[in-house]
Amino acid sequence: MAGEPGERSILRDVAQAAGVSLRTASRVLNDDPRVAAATRERVKGVMKDLRYTPDLMARSLRGGTDATIGLVVESIADPFFSELVAAVESAGADGRRSVLVASTHADPARESRVVTELLRRRVSGLLVVPTAGDHSWLAGAATPLVMVDRPAEGIEADLVGIDDQQAAFDAVAHLIAHGHRDIAYVGDYSKVSTSAARLAGYRRALSERGLPVRAELVHADCPSAEAASAAMGSLLAEARPPTAVFSAATRCSLGVVPRLHRHRRTDLALVGFGDFAMADALDPAVTVVDHTGAALGRAAVARLTRRIGEPELPPDTVHVPVRLVERGSGELRP
Repeated sequence: MAGEPGERSILRDVAQAAGVSLRTASRVLNDDPRVAAATRERVKGVMKDLRYTPDLMARSLRGGTDATIGLVVESIADPFFSELVAAVESAGADGRRSVLVASTHADPARESRVVTELLRRRVSGLLVVPTAGDHSWLAGAATPLVMVDRPAEGIEADLVGIDDQQAAFDAVAHLIAHGHRDIAYVGDYSKVSTSAARLAGYRRALSERGLPVRAELVHADCPSAEAASAAMGSLLAEARPPTAVFSAATRCSLGVVPRLHRHRRTDLALVGFGDFAMADALDPAVTVVDHTGAALGRAAVARLTRRIGEPELPPDTVHVPVRLVERGSGELRP
């Protein structure tokens, strides 16, 4: 039922114009299946003519939450996270939920502010790509929570992500299988759990095949395409440069690939973690770990929907499968 005085008075105008009772108009507003189809269409037509918009904030205060979920990501400018946002919005729309999106820019203080604001808005659920650091301050939150892409320290919560270490291991093992021994690593944030897991997978693949990890070939903190490009420049200048590169994040690939082309060093083998626009159109086309934000977003909404409906479920980890897409760059030999 529409319960706020202002909302009720406007809804009464809708009911009068449609020739129905206020109760029937309210049932149409709330998608009550007891309303006949013809009546429903007539009332909706009047709502459209009168430009009636329900007061969602009033309804959320009345019901405790509203039909909105919050999504907190690192940056919507990052191709992976922009894809994730689009998938969450699409899946949310399918479930008749709107989505409020906020970015942290990897800043824990900013994360605390935006998450707190979303909780105050009484969203029905919250999807969070957590920053590095302690998240025990979220342990008492009454709002259903699902962590996306990476776990949050200090709190037991649902996690939807991938097996980052194994995916990185498989990517580097692929390069080794094609004859490479000097393999560089370019990653974004070494303190973020997903990046740390990918670096561990890189190291494990080399170690299990009896190959040393050359410290000068590891650039684990390149948070932007520009930083990754600079790292690639340094790698090319080494006295004994790598014959292959594992780029452990999409943002890194966006710096590594142009640098290789600029130096006409497309003879270096390359596997990127995460796909990106035009990767399949380059020469050679870029071999990637197909880690898509779209698949992660859909799985995250599915888990949050279940969490909202079954709040007593024990926390669980959902791993979204990934695959290595061979396109040419990862199959080059030294």
